[in-house]
This record gives sequence, structure tokens and C-alpha cells, in this order.
Amino acid sequence: MTAQNRLSVLFSDIAPADQAALQQRLPTHWHAHFVQNERLVVSDVGDEDTEVLCVFVRTRVDESVLRLLPRVRLVATRSAGFDHIDLQACRRRGIAVCHVPDYGSASVAEHAFALLLGVARHLTQAHERARQGSFAYRGLTGFELEGKTLGIVGLGRIGRHVARIALGFGMEVLAYDPALAQSLDITAAPIAGVRVVTWEQILQSSDVLSLHVPATQATHHLLDGQAFARMKPGMVLINTARGALIDEAALLHALEAGTVAAAGLDVLEQEGDLSPEVPTGCGGLGCDTGWSASSPLLTHPRVLVTPHVGFNTSEAIARILDETISNIAAWHAGRLRNRLDEP
Repeated sequence: MTAQNRLSVLFSDIAPADQAALQQRLPTHWHAHFVQNERLVVSDVGDEDTEVLCVFVRTRVDESVLRLLPRVRLVATRSAGFDHIDLQACRRRGIAVCHVPDYGSASVAEHAFALLLGVARHLTQAHERARQGSFAYRGLTGFELEGKTLGIVGLGRIGRHVARIALGFGMEVLAYDPALAQSLDITAAPIAGVRVVTWEQILQSSDVLSLHVPATQATHHLLDGQAFARMKPGMVLINTARGALIDEAALLHALEAGTVAAAGLDVLEQEGDLSPEVPTGCGGLGCDTGWSASSPLLTHPRVLVTPHVGFNTSEAIARILDETISNIAAWHAGRLRNRLDEP
């Protein structure tokens, strides 16, 4: 093996099962270093000649991390989202950044409906009641999805998949997308049966609102106090995108005021600070379950929270690993794919 062919890659926030799967896929001339921690420190760096840093969503890539890895020329994230990466810092250092834009549209869309059905039929409370030996049904009255209006914020791959599922449930589907909102033809329907509307219309008309836009400066706290005040009273909120889309203090107020009847959340704004612990024997990219946290949303009786597992299916994980290796290999061959530019 020549020095020219050798490639040193540091994988962070990697569970044992994913490490084993990656090692089966890696080219023989790659030198891989694996770190289970999501927060990189000096002792994690290993090979100071590391050229590629491969991260997941809980590894914050900023100046302090990049200083630990002076030879890194590519940051490859095993995710579609990239708000954990300081793109400007990478650009200043001449570091390319790539992601996996489409790996789990079905997985995330299906999890959105798992949350919605869980909220609609009080599944958490019903399961706990049955475990306690009670089959009393009072207090567990749910609602049907058929005939309800679902508002989808963001018509990317996941949003479109959510729309198709919703139509199968017999729901009326509205959609708002910031990109479409800037076009001249706001009423253009990208999917048969989906009506594209304005931001005001989707807030006022949706029985269920599901979020599917990336976290950017433009979408930070997209749902704030003013947005909640304009919503249809008694609506249900679903978020499988990014926690920063919601002002959580405003959501709590809306829950208490009855504007929001219930919420299903797979993401929280400060989930990176919730001290995830990986139980012994836990495998998979998203198996962190030991959250020790004090967020009021975690214990609210009308909020169903899951620990950012919408992507976590065997099919999606396999696609993530395959696409990540393809991204790194393409960069090493001089033809970068799935590149992220500064937003």
C-alpha cells in the first residue's frame, strides 16, 4: 500500500453494531479509527494524519474540533441534516463537507405517523393502564385521522412521503414550503391531492401540523408564540425534523392554553445536552435511550417524545453506511458528491 492510496478516517458517535457493519464495508486501504463518544476530545483523535472526519448529528464540528485535526480535508456526516457542522469554519480551512441527503424518507415519514397514531389513540397511557391490569377505557377516547386536515411544512423527500401516507388515511393534505412560497405559482400542486397554501393558511386550517424542513437561520423557532396564536385551536403538532424549529417555551404555553391539544416529538432543541448514555449491548446509530433530563416536555401528559429515532430502521442505517462510504470514496478519487455549501 502506498502513502498516496492510504486514507485515514475518524468515525465519531459510532455504536458497536455500526462499527462492525462499517468495517465489513470499508476498502482495505482505509485506516479507520472509531470513537463511540459524540463529543470529540484530544484523546479521541488517534491518528494525527486523519484526513476525513465522519460524524453523526450529536458531534458538533466547530473550530475547537477542527483544531484537533489539522490535516482533515473532508467532514462527512452520516445524516441529511447538517446544523451540527459549522460550515463557515470548514470553508475557512478549505475543508469540504458532504452529507447523506436521502436515506430514510420512508423511515422518518412512517415514524411521524407512529407518533401521530400514538397521540391520537393515547397509546402510551393505554399501554401503561393495561400493564397495570386495568382494561378500563374511560379517559382514553381518541380521534380518527380520516377526514382530518394534515398540514405539512416542507415538501422535500420526507414531506412528500408523509403526504402519500396521509392521503392513504383519507386525510385532506395541505402543504407549505418556504422555497415554494418564494415562487410565483404558490398554488402549484407537486403531488396529486396535495394543496399548496400560504403560511397563514396552513396555521389556521390544519388539525395536525407536521414539520419537515431543515434547521437554518430562516427556520429557527419557526413555530413561536405568534405562530401558535394563529393556529387552529386544539391542533396536534408532530416534529421529526429538528428541535430548533420550535420555541419550546411557546409550545408549553400553547399546550396549557389548549391551542395545541397534543404533540409528538422525535426531536428537542437541546437534545444534545440531555446526556445520552449507550446501554451495554446497545447497537445501531440511534439506540441511545438513557436520557437524564429535566425538560418539561419529556414529562408533559399530552406530549409523546421519542429520542431522535425516526431514522433508526435497519434499512435506513444500511443506506446511511453505504452512502457515507461512497461519499468518502468519491472525495478521495477527486469527485466530491453530496457536497454541502454554506447556507
